[in-house]
Amino acid sequence: MEEGNSETVGGGARVLVIDDSNTIRRSAEIFLRQGGHEVVLAEDGFDALAKVNDHDPQLIFCDILMPRLDGYQTCAIIKRNPRFAHVPVIMLSSKDGLFDKARGRMVGSEEYLTKPFTKEQLLRAVETFRPAAAA
Repeated sequence: MEEGNSETVGGGARVLVIDDSNTIRRSAEIFLRQGGHEVVLAEDGFDALAKVNDHDPQLIFCDILMPRLDGYQTCAIIKRNPRFAHVPVIMLSSKDGLFDKARGRMVGSEEYLTKPFTKEQLLRAVETFRPAAAA
């Protein structure tokens, strides 16, 4: 895998955070940067689709409830693209329902985190799901 233009040290991952809440985006960005990862932010599904293409993330955190294009639709579109089908997607939601988790799996997400998440949960998810080649 190509190292590219990563500014991170110590083998950090390039992570895309998709959430319509500025507070959640900024919290995730701070936590992930403290963990040594490069962070790309997107405020909705449409924004995310452009940024996935431009930044080639190694892991994606995706909110479920967003305007225009929700997290399920966004994840499904990303996973349908052969170039990005291998990229782990972790759904973020303030709801902790069984139905939401099952639906996330159906569209291809690897995991489901309930908001508000902790720094430890976010960093553990990156370590667990990022591709081995990125380590």
